[in-house]
Amino acid sequence: MLVNAYGAHAGDKPLEPLRITRRTPGAHDVQIDIAYCGICHSDLHQVRAEWPGTRFPCVPGHEIVGRVSAVGAQVSGFKAGDLVGIGCIVDSCKRCPECEEGLENYCDRLVGTYNGPTPDEPGWTFGGYSQKIVVHERYVLRIRHPEEQLAAVAPLLCAGITTYSPLRHWNAGPGKKVGVAGIGGLGHMGIKLAHAMGAHVVAFTTSNSKRETAKALGADEVVVSANADEMAAHVKSFDLILDTVAAPHNLDAFLTLLKRDGTLTLVGVPSTPHPSPGVFNLIFKRRAIAGSLIGGIPETQEMLDFCAERGIVADIELIRADQINTAYERMLNSDVKYRFVIDIASLAA
Repeated sequence: MLVNAYGAHAGDKPLEPLRITRRTPGAHDVQIDIAYCGICHSDLHQVRAEWPGTRFPCVPGHEIVGRVSAVGAQVSGFKAGDLVGIGCIVDSCKRCPECEEGLENYCDRLVGTYNGPTPDEPGWTFGGYSQKIVVHERYVLRIRHPEEQLAAVAPLLCAGITTYSPLRHWNAGPGKKVGVAGIGGLGHMGIKLAHAMGAHVVAFTTSNSKRETAKALGADEVVVSANADEMAAHVKSFDLILDTVAAPHNLDAFLTLLKRDGTLTLVGVPSTPHPSPGVFNLIFKRRAIAGSLIGGIPETQEMLDFCAERGIVADIELIRADQINTAYERMLNSDVKYRFVIDIASLAA
């Protein structure tokens, strides 16, 4: 079927209206009428070919929410009318140890929601800046939030799980001191989730003006990272620091703040590498630098249910499709609190 979409024909071209083809649902497929799609920083990197391997035309978007409009003959877990979401994964090998453990996000044959290999025409996946999507039922997620929160749920499918997964893996909770570096699309979710898990949350920012904002999100304390005295007050005190900053910066400044056996987990992806941290900062306190990539399907469902039970959603600005290019420029200038979400109904105009 032909549907309206928004995408780009080249890395140096703006996004514009397109018509793309979606497959007819197979036996295990779920067809979704997309209501809203969040804009992730990785959308910009991929569609502008700042990351290698972009196929054009490229239709981004992996923070997708909407309603089921059709299901395949062998689908039993979903029916027409259900509120559902699609995150960053639409296929994987289903057989490797990672897939068998519900960690599809680490499968070597993971297929991304856009720009991933597929037998569908034209040979790569198209994302959520479009009216419909058809996905195997395994990768469809149930949304239990009230419908009026649906637009603000969309960023949970990437920003939410990207921060939830490392917080869960490194056991954020009561009695733990957790830092969140950066108060943007990822960071604001990290603060909300760590607070909801019961951790003592410290937000790190480069801007003194964000103190009250961070506290409103759930931070118990706020540290301006450029203030040496404020940083020194927290030396050797953190169990975990979640680094969401998507620009190269000095990791040693945060490593020094970790307790023995503390972990600095990187989830922000800079365009160029971070400066290499000092070895002594690692070995003298058995500290670790780790990374974390989104989350598997079971954990993403767990995150959505956790957020629904606690009324957690992203802070968003809703835009029309014809505002996407402007939103990209504003996102580069950190001019959004904290996530743009596209009203997909505007594609019909």
